Amino acid sequence: MIEWFKSATQPAIAQFIFAHGAGAGSGSDFMQHMAKLISAQGIDVGLFDFEYMQIAKQTQKRRPPERAPKLLAYYEQVLTNAQPNLPLFIGGKSMGGRMASMLACTSTQPIAGVLAFGYPFHPPGKLDKLRTDHFADIPCPFLVLQGERDTFGTREELKTLSMPKQPSYVWLSDGDHSLKPRKKSGVSELQNRETAALEASKFIANRVEQL
Repeated sequence: MIEWFKSATQPAIAQFIFAHGAGAGSGSDFMQHMAKLISAQGIDVGLFDFEYMQIAKQTQKRRPPERAPKLLAYYEQVLTNAQPNLPLFIGGKSMGGRMASMLACTSTQPIAGVLAFGYPFHPPGKLDKLRTDHFADIPCPFLVLQGERDTFGTREELKTLSMPKQPSYVWLSDGDHSLKPRKKSGVSELQNRETAALEASKFIANRVEQL
């Protein structure tokens, strides 16, 4: 159920169970690369596929995500396979990050922190449809790693939006929803991914020190 990425050179200080976005599963380049980058920092990273994505891979036909209650129930089931001796962090890319932030409000597992890579604050162009009501109920630290020009919540937009409780932010230079910058920015996609992985690892390490 979980594909683990572990450092070959150092013992793990924590584990991070990392959920994929709506359109691409755990095997996508982003998920695999980010898992390798974070695990190299001494954090065991676990990837998994939601059930709809498992079916999509088996049938080789794209499927839309299931409704949130079903996704959350499956994610909670995945967490029962977490390593019992390591602090547990959860998070994900886009939809996966949103589900992780919602799951932290209700999970029976002891979750130390939540990380979202490209949080979908609102559908593109629909600032009135915010997906932040549950933020006030998240009982642990919450980090959002967001591209500055992410159409699901740009840096400029988020300055103007009021939320029940603000997460912590790391802004990736000129990044889109997948943290990818434009060529003219002078920053590469690899640099943004490496920055995101280092900042995520720092967040986890700092939190582990507090536990």
